[in-house]
Amino acid sequence: MKAINMKSLMAALVMLLAPSTMFAQDGSAQEQGQAQAQGQGAGRAQAQTPEARIDAAMNAAAEAKIPLSLVKSKVAEGEAKRVPQERIATAVEARVKSLVRASETLQRADIEARNEGELLVSADALDAGVSESALVRISQDAPPERRTVAVAVLADLVRLGAASDNALARVSGAVSSNSALANLHAEVAAQLQRGGLKSTLDATGIIRVP
Repeated sequence: MKAINMKSLMAALVMLLAPSTMFAQDGSAQEQGQAQAQGQGAGRAQAQTPEARIDAAMNAAAEAKIPLSLVKSKVAEGEAKRVPQERIATAVEARVKSLVRASETLQRADIEARNEGELLVSADALDAGVSESALVRISQDAPPERRTVAVAVLADLVRLGAASDNALARVSGAVSSNSALANLHAEVAAQLQRGGLKSTLDATGIIRVP
């Protein structure tokens, strides 16, 4: 019987054990990578606190030249109602998104919002489902002193189920005088009230109907 070559035996053992060692090392590296990824995810989650989200929304509004008072009022409203910070952050993000969209829509049509109320009701109109083209059209057609009311009534008609074009035709026919527009607003507001809803102007509380 031939003597076993110790060197050959050791080499064979190394080759047999090497895959197990490599798998163990790979598994350890994978676990470390997963732990690191989880740690990074937790860090990002902590960074996205409601307060951080509100601050980010405020910064976005400032960059878009949106009056911060329109955003701060949403925060104050939520805090006054003791709404959880998470929901306030969500509402603020939605408000900023709507205001930026309204501002950009008016700017593309070379229309400058005269005041905060005008920008706010324009955002509410888009949120209600008014098309951008209808918003631009009524903003161009309505006299500056009636523009905010006209946009608000347009939004309310769409809220009641009217198509943007049909609602636009009704409002366009009423913007020629204060009384006609006021009567249309009163009619629409009464319909909303019967359904337990407030008109856009009543909800904002920024201006009164002429």
